[in-house]
Amino acid sequence: QVQLVESGGGLVQAGGSLRLSCAASGRTFTRYTLGWFRQAPGKERVFVAAIRSSGTKYYADSVKGRFTISRDNAKNTVYLQMNSLRPDDTAVYYCAADLGIPNSPRTAYEYDYWGQGTQVTVSS
Repeated sequence: QVQLVESGGGLVQAGGSLRLSCAASGRTFTRYTLGWFRQAPGKERVFVAAIRSSGTKYYADSVKGRFTISRDNAKNTVYLQMNSLRPDDTAVYYCAADLGIPNSPRTAYEYDYWGQGTQVTVSS
């Protein structure tokens, strides 16, 4: 069993920055593929970013150049640095972990465990 706990959400003005953190349990954190997804009200959960155990990173086109995913294996934590935030970034952000080697890190069903989510609200 893996537990994921997100933190760092909040209210920020457009153009501002936030850094989300996701602390994971488990002894094999270095093997996880970790992803961030988001869900806006009335919309489906969508991919934001992912990072494999190798360090390979993936981004949604909508956040490329503004968001950066990183991991600290010593702290069992994955981060999402969000810059130049826009009102359409408003959503609940979820951290997810895949214990295997996903074929498609952009796909939600690949992931085995999910956090409870953290709200990000960007005001205009």
